[in-house]
Amino acid sequence: MFNNLSPLLRSKKMRILYIILGVVLIFMVGVGVFAYQKRDGLLLSAIGKAKEKLAAKYNLDLKIQYYAFKGLSSVQFQNIILQPKGGEQLAHIQDLTVSVRILPLFFGDIKLGRVLMDNSAVTLIKKDSTSNYDFLFKKNNPDSTTNKKAETNFADLADRMLKSVFYKIPKDMDMKNFEISYQDDSTSQRILIPEAEISGGDLKTKFLLNEHEAVWNLEGIVNPDDKELYLRLFSDIKDIELPLLRRKFGLKASFDAISFRLNKVDRKNKELLSLSGEWGFENLKLNHWRISDKDVLFPEGLMSGTLNIGKTSFEIDKESKVKVKDFEFSPYVKYVHKPEQLLELAIHTDRIEAQKFFDAIPQGLFHSLEGIRVSGHMQYDLNFALNFKKPDDIVFTSKMEDQDLKVEQWGNANIAELNKPFTYIAYEDGKPMRTIVLGTQNKDFTPLDQISRYMQISLINTEDPFFFAHNGFQEEAFRLSIATNLKEKKFKRGASTISMQLVKNVFLNRNKTVVRKVEEIIVVWLMESSKQVSKKRLYEVYLNVIEWGKNVYGITEAARYYFGKKPADLNLGESIFLSSIVPRPKTGLYSFDWTGHLKPNMMRYFNTYGSIMVKTGQIGVDSTVSNYGFYQVELVPHLRSARPAFVDTTNSDVLDIEDRDDEFLNINETTEDHKRSVFDKLLGRNKEEEGK
Repeated sequence: MFNNLSPLLRSKKMRILYIILGVVLIFMVGVGVFAYQKRDGLLLSAIGKAKEKLAAKYNLDLKIQYYAFKGLSSVQFQNIILQPKGGEQLAHIQDLTVSVRILPLFFGDIKLGRVLMDNSAVTLIKKDSTSNYDFLFKKNNPDSTTNKKAETNFADLADRMLKSVFYKIPKDMDMKNFEISYQDDSTSQRILIPEAEISGGDLKTKFLLNEHEAVWNLEGIVNPDDKELYLRLFSDIKDIELPLLRRKFGLKASFDAISFRLNKVDRKNKELLSLSGEWGFENLKLNHWRISDKDVLFPEGLMSGTLNIGKTSFEIDKESKVKVKDFEFSPYVKYVHKPEQLLELAIHTDRIEAQKFFDAIPQGLFHSLEGIRVSGHMQYDLNFALNFKKPDDIVFTSKMEDQDLKVEQWGNANIAELNKPFTYIAYEDGKPMRTIVLGTQNKDFTPLDQISRYMQISLINTEDPFFFAHNGFQEEAFRLSIATNLKEKKFKRGASTISMQLVKNVFLNRNKTVVRKVEEIIVVWLMESSKQVSKKRLYEVYLNVIEWGKNVYGITEAARYYFGKKPADLNLGESIFLSSIVPRPKTGLYSFDWTGHLKPNMMRYFNTYGSIMVKTGQIGVDSTVSNYGFYQVELVPHLRSARPAFVDTTNSDVLDIEDRDDEFLNINETTEDHKRSVFDKLLGRNKEEEGK
């Protein structure tokens, strides 16, 4: 920058620069000398403050038998003991030497240089309801005024946490004989690290569970300055379980290797922090009754991408990828905490060979799909968006492109068997009750064309109005289900179609796992897209297997049980009643009074669905006589309850309604609201027409 100046002026400028640099150097040396002379006092003060903070904030006693400076920047400690007041000893370190890197100190950062630690132990003890680590779960009670002023900034919080972690990772480390143990009234585990070393960023160590019951190796690269990290945990022996999980949670978990890589930490601005990296596993095996009744093997998987942390939001970037074997998809997740609570989800796959998807399904997860072979291609897109304060505005779209998909060989769920007679096993509370033959061999099997038309249309309207038009799923039903359950803050409404109910009853086991709904959806998709079974046959099977009361299965048994009739002879009222109890089949008898007639609280249900069927032209206007057959419904005499000791004949509508009736009425009210919304769309009804 001095090229255009005269030699004399340039020389003068250089002398000024040298003088400034000299002053700065002298100042730094002076500060260093002053700090060196005062370092013992500073160390004593720092330890005193640490003891006070631990005692006040966590009720912990910190004892250090010996400490002193060792060289210019290293401090040696001996016999450090950390113990809750009145509790069991939590930690003990026999010998610890820590050095602090000098250069970062001038910028206000405390970064560790070298750490030497010998013979240390952390002991976690829980007796009855108290433990020596309770302080970890105690909430702080900050001053309320400070609380009001503090603004949420997840990006800033995450940045500070990362710095705190990486600043505590030393450049070099040599640790020997470190032990961590856990003990409660029924369990004890001990993990020993005989030696751990970080040298030039390379990390290498071993974990020994209960001496040599299991051995894990941890290797990787640590770069605290650039906030880069790669860790790989693996075992020398296959199928070694992770400790404690089976005893504490009933979960058996093992793996060949798990890896984690943090490639980049990018603080873009005050309100955005991005973390890029990947996480993977090899032969991850899980066994828990809530997942499956057998071992579930995830052979290999890798997730790579970017996590964006904003001031009040978290986002998994759209460029992120998940790969399981040869199947790959792109997930997108965004959660906004303020000013409004928002959630967005998306899944996208490119056009791929469909068999890659089924090959990627973990072994043991979906019994019904084991052995399936398909040809053709698939592409899937899911979009979901929710404002928690406006659940009615939910966005939910699910699109599958599978025009050339063909099932070459069915798995354990052989959908093609529905076209011929087969044996159905009815379950109750997960236990098999009885077997039912779906075919002419069974005298109670009734073909669809021998079932009352009223029965057919009324059940369709209550359970799945668009059954003959959709492909197994009803997006509107999903939207209404999610919106209703959010508004009620509990599960009030499902979104199962007749196809989904049929698959669940006929092909899936009765283990209530967390992934059973996913299995159900996949089987329904294959069943509907293959078109190997007609809709009429599916509906015929459904009518002949569903439960209608205690040990009452199928329309023939239901018609005979309640009314002493054949399915072909059911009238409109009887059909609407039978349709009404499908969601709660064992409540059927509670709908009747002692005379065998329906209780008045059922009238609204009849009017709702009768009106729907008239508006859609499924029944004639003349069917509205007697409230769509409400008064023509009579229970067979032998099922009627005993006549009460006193009956008020002055008002036949004043009847005691049991709690079950109230619950049943609530179910029906929810059903009415749901179906009205669906049929409003069918009839072209809108807000303007509603106001007229």
